[in-house]
Amino acid sequence: MTLPHRKRLVHFDSPGDVHCLTFSCFHRLPLLSKPRSCQWFVDALALARQRGQFDLWAFVVMPEHVHIVMRPKQDVKVAQILSTVKQSVSKKALRYLAETSPDFLAMLEDVRPSGRRSYRFWQRGGGYDRNLRSLRDVYEKIEYVHNNPVRRGLATSPESWNWSSARAWATGENEPLEIDRDRLPSLMPLDLSQRFP
Repeated sequence: MTLPHRKRLVHFDSPGDVHCLTFSCFHRLPLLSKPRSCQWFVDALALARQRGQFDLWAFVVMPEHVHIVMRPKQDVKVAQILSTVKQSVSKKALRYLAETSPDFLAMLEDVRPSGRRSYRFWQRGGGYDRNLRSLRDVYEKIEYVHNNPVRRGLATSPESWNWSSARAWATGENEPLEIDRDRLPSLMPLDLSQRFP
């Protein structure tokens, strides 16, 4: 049987563009359903942010996927950010599963058409990358990201979901992760068509 050819994700790394990134766990398994794995993701995102790769404006960790709204710093490619975040989580998760649940680890085996076998935490490819070029797009996407757990019935309000930036925005505290709220242009005056430089 011949598998359909998968299109390679293209990241449009236009300077100044804000990105909404979405990427999923292998076979959309709920690999991010435990606090342990959610914390690994938050730690990896914090590491990439501390390395000065991007301004972080919103994120949410769902059981089988994540969303991030961020603006890469000058000369930083989206692929670099994804590599930093995804590799860190994968290494920790696969090491943990090898030590504690080898039977479950077998579910993460990926066999390529070449016959090469490996274990994957994340779905192959870069996920979904949408460039956001206006304030309207950015604020709408932040709201969408924060409301994801509520739409899924996982939380009663965006702020009550532990694994997102909604509480940080609502309270001004940086929990569970520092966000760059001071670098997000304000909606006042209300010029939603304003484009990023």
